[in-house]
Amino acid sequence: MSAIISAFKYGFTISAAAVGVLLIGGTALASDAETKGPAFSEGDQVAKFRQLGPESLPSPNIYRSASGAPGPAYWQQQANVTIDAALDEDKKRIAASMEIDYVNNSPDTLNYIWLALDQNRFKDGSTARMSTTAGAAGSRRGDGSSANDRLTFSALRYQHAMEDREYGFEFSSVTDAAGRPLSYIINDTMMRIDLPRPLAPDARFTFNVDWDHNIIDEEAVGGRGGYECFNEEDEDGNCIFGLAQWFPRMAAYTDYTGWQNKQFLGRGEFTLEFGDYEVNLTVPSDHVVSATGVLQNPREVLSAKQRQRLDDAGTDKPIYIVTPDEALEASKSKASGTKTWQFKADNVRDFAWSSSRKYIWDAMIFEQDDEANPEVLAMSFFPPEADPIWSQYSTQAVVHTMDVYNKFAFNYPYPIAQSVNSWERGGMEYPMITFNGYRPSEDEKSGEVVYSRGIKYGLIGVIIHEIGHIYFPMTVNSDERRWTWMDEGLNTFLEYMAEYEWEENFPIRGNYQNPLDQIPRYMQSSNQVPIMTQSDSVLQFGPNAYAKPAAALIVLRETVMGRELFDFAFREYATRWKFKRPTPADFFRTMEDASAVDLDWFWRGWFFGTDHVDMAVTGVREYQVSTQDPDVENKIARREYEAKYPENITQRRNREEGITPRIERFSDLEDFYNENDQFTETNKERNSYKSFLKGLNSWEKATYERAMKDGDFIYFVDFENQGGLISPLPVRLTFENGEVEEVMIPAEIWRRDSTAVTKLFVRKKRIAKVELDPAHQTADAYYSDNTYPPVITSSRIKAYKYSGSSRKNLMADMLVELKTEKEKDGSDASDDKQVPLTEKQMNDVKQNPSKSDKKPLSDKDDKSLRRTLEKLLGR
Repeated sequence: MSAIISAFKYGFTISAAAVGVLLIGGTALASDAETKGPAFSEGDQVAKFRQLGPESLPSPNIYRSASGAPGPAYWQQQANVTIDAALDEDKKRIAASMEIDYVNNSPDTLNYIWLALDQNRFKDGSTARMSTTAGAAGSRRGDGSSANDRLTFSALRYQHAMEDREYGFEFSSVTDAAGRPLSYIINDTMMRIDLPRPLAPDARFTFNVDWDHNIIDEEAVGGRGGYECFNEEDEDGNCIFGLAQWFPRMAAYTDYTGWQNKQFLGRGEFTLEFGDYEVNLTVPSDHVVSATGVLQNPREVLSAKQRQRLDDAGTDKPIYIVTPDEALEASKSKASGTKTWQFKADNVRDFAWSSSRKYIWDAMIFEQDDEANPEVLAMSFFPPEADPIWSQYSTQAVVHTMDVYNKFAFNYPYPIAQSVNSWERGGMEYPMITFNGYRPSEDEKSGEVVYSRGIKYGLIGVIIHEIGHIYFPMTVNSDERRWTWMDEGLNTFLEYMAEYEWEENFPIRGNYQNPLDQIPRYMQSSNQVPIMTQSDSVLQFGPNAYAKPAAALIVLRETVMGRELFDFAFREYATRWKFKRPTPADFFRTMEDASAVDLDWFWRGWFFGTDHVDMAVTGVREYQVSTQDPDVENKIARREYEAKYPENITQRRNREEGITPRIERFSDLEDFYNENDQFTETNKERNSYKSFLKGLNSWEKATYERAMKDGDFIYFVDFENQGGLISPLPVRLTFENGEVEEVMIPAEIWRRDSTAVTKLFVRKKRIAKVELDPAHQTADAYYSDNTYPPVITSSRIKAYKYSGSSRKNLMADMLVELKTEKEKDGSDASDDKQVPLTEKQMNDVKQNPSKSDKKPLSDKDDKSLRRTLEKLLGR
């Protein structure tokens, strides 16, 4: 018999009456679903498959088509920028002059323009600082929470940094091209410049801005840029400068929101315009500079040896442009002069740079089949403290990222790709340049440089992620201020794809090699909001904006759409919106338009809701089509009855005790019913069987005969949606002979009832086990109910020993010996436990403290402890 359920014959009559019964059953199911709630009510069973309406998807127009592609009248603004900037290393300050050529490609006439002043987030009185809660004090992005009153060292350090220096832009001049002053007003992190005359469509406006600002201490403030200084011996305070959000940038003017001038609060990042940049950076003459764009004057800033090394860079492995020994030597002194590095970058939305004399610099070539950029110069810049891990992995990770992302999106769009170790932790992206953390450390005992598994894979992962951002959003220019997930989520998904291709079992999230095993914990949490939430209002930012949308796309690719359809549609989206500004609706529509897969249910559940995936197999019933021949069916019925209802225990124990039933002692009590039970075949039943066969028409008879010949096993399998989020059902059927069959039930099975469904399986062989999502490809939160029949799960449990009360024991604590300075730093600490001192030892210590090298007890403490000990000893 099957392990699922004892088989029994199912009386199945192929006749008009039987068909009618089945139809009535189907109607009853539909009616049952409707009774759970009318349309748009809480119990509406078809709501999860209702098409997304204008509340979720804006109506298409001439700017954005219903297919998800840019419309025939699509437009975006352009801002061409020229900057001359100087770094004051000692004062940690930047001074610059900028010219912006702003082109109005919109159909609107503009009376004013807006610039983003992101450095003003750090000014006294800024909205970002004033709206920070106590629990978030000192956090790097101004968010966080705490249930208790607490003040961390990081928060205190942040407060000190803000007290010690003033931050934010200081403007000395804002003029038009002719040098005439322009009227402007600053509102927190936004500057409005009132135009002398309205800017008509297709017109351009050129203006100039001169400013200064103090550079933030990145370690203390954590604002996506700043400086980090090294104060070890022979360093003389050498610093790394990572300059980002360092100049006033044109705010975006769009067809869907007008000016994107929502204030910068720390989380919702940047919405910017493309343009051509020419930037001249004056820095100490012994500094090495990495920046957005192509270096225009290598002969003026690089040595002949460095230029030759750059020319020698190949495709096999990185070579040093500045070697570790050269970087160490440069760190021993400071030059008094300056050099100006000139960079040019076409069609970029931002510009960032980093400068330091500490930098080791390596490079290699990445080749791609691209007419505009057949070769990309991949480079890394990092201090000696980052080696050896950076020399081994950084530039290789840059190249690997382009290799993988090109397959999913488009060819890398620029001639340069850089990874810079401008800080110890985290990562940030800009056109052609990324700032990345992670460094090894020195082992305290051996002095050897070591790094953990987390540091290694964290470094590789963050470089892949940040270089990937050059595709999204540096090229596919989504609005980060409104929808963080459009760049972070999509890019995290591609990061996972690149990590899978780096090595198998890559620890993608923590120690999980499958992100779908990690995300259910977040998706079951109470304090979460939909992915579509505006960036500054997102709770649990990392899981919401990074991990959940990335997990959703894995499910979409591997489980819902399949790789072929998904990959084509995703690449179509990336190509359509390359160097343009998509919205969520453009992504949703393109994925459906290019695949012919209706995904409204998917977007609704994963992106607009907070349900989680939890599917269960709740029942399995096995049948075979009945012959209706009583000479066959009654014998089977008897066996099944006996299996289902075993002999009662009283009767069995009576027999064991030797009790003889009365009918066995008096045989004349027996009659017809003692020789025939309810399963005995009768002529009436045989006649009914003959009538059944005679009543079949030709097609019914042929169907019946085939069913008898095939002897198929029929299964009704019940599934429940316990988490609320709709999901396909990947099912594995294991047969009694050990063979396995994989079945993908599409999500549409839930379209009429989103809570419970039954699926019919007809198979030639008997099924022994039904498993739901055995490959963990749906982000199911609870797998113990995914197998039928249920299985016992095994694990390990620790036996804990009760250690007693942990309350403070003042007497014992006073007897603890004070550690020496050597013991404090761990260099001469002993694990030996100390016993309480006797009276003689106490006196010895008081007379000669050096004997124990411990601080003696005060007379007051000594006498008090001695009296207590004497009482305890009964003296």
